[in-house]
Amino acid sequence: MIKAAVALFLSLASTVSGYANPGACSGDCGTHDPAVIRRASDGRYYRFSTNNYVSIASASSISGPWTTLGSALPGGSKISGFAGVDIWAPDVSYVNGVYYMYYAVSSFGSQNSAIGVATSTTMDPGSWVDHGATGVSSKSGSAYNAIDPNLINAGGTYYLSFGSFWGDIYQVKMDSGLLKNSGSSYNIAWTSFGNGAMEGAFMYYRSGYYYLFTSWGNCCTLVPRPAAGTEYQMKVCRSTSATGGFVDKNGVDCKKSGGTTVLASHDYVYAPGGGGVVDVPGTGSVLFYHYVNNNQGTNQAATYFGWNVIGWSGGWPAV
Repeated sequence: MIKAAVALFLSLASTVSGYANPGACSGDCGTHDPAVIRRASDGRYYRFSTNNYVSIASASSISGPWTTLGSALPGGSKISGFAGVDIWAPDVSYVNGVYYMYYAVSSFGSQNSAIGVATSTTMDPGSWVDHGATGVSSKSGSAYNAIDPNLINAGGTYYLSFGSFWGDIYQVKMDSGLLKNSGSSYNIAWTSFGNGAMEGAFMYYRSGYYYLFTSWGNCCTLVPRPAAGTEYQMKVCRSTSATGGFVDKNGVDCKKSGGTTVLASHDYVYAPGGGGVVDVPGTGSVLFYHYVNNNQGTNQAATYFGWNVIGWSGGWPAV
């Protein structure tokens, strides 16, 4: 009887918040800044994440059981000046039989940052070849911070979105080999929220629109917690072009603080963000992310893998 009452309470809490609680997860569900992709050869799910020089986990289903396989770049990045530095926010794409993993190296809280790329044909540990710097980097005084990369294919032309704080989200065209940038970077999204706390860009194409998902707020200083409402939350804008013109559901320019909330803290889920979208056969498009689990007592610095099926009523994503 007590268990039934608790279940009903949690269900009602989720409904009132407007967000569904995360889908089931088994196995190793600890993660930060996850990137999820299905392997072309067998449909297995691979999850890449920040720490341990890009931790790799795999599962037969989006819900698991997730098994940690090892590190993508156990020796660290070959980018000059970042020897021994851990690797952040990987992003993995499959292009013409090759997996491209873009990653960031940085000094926490600074603009001393760079984006690198590695390639593999299987995604397994030991198979990744690090090609080092893409040419996208930043230093104190730059217009942006060169972290949190994400690749998008726009009709055969590839663009890399990136950025965190400072000028928020920028973008640059990649060359035909996808290993180096080509041309100048330009701003595609900016917010005054939390002194410009926008990062973790992820672009997803659907039905004529490019959807730009971003994470706003404080991702990492969780003990003590930041002021209520300033913790991580996921927002979205869209455009018919991958290179600009993004607006939110109310038509507000996303270079002028526009952004429609997709997912925020609710029930036991705190500070969700740092994710993206993966297509799951038989299920549809799925939003994945990390979050702090309020049910874990005092372990508030640990983040866990979350996912929700996306509904597209009216052409806007909702969970």
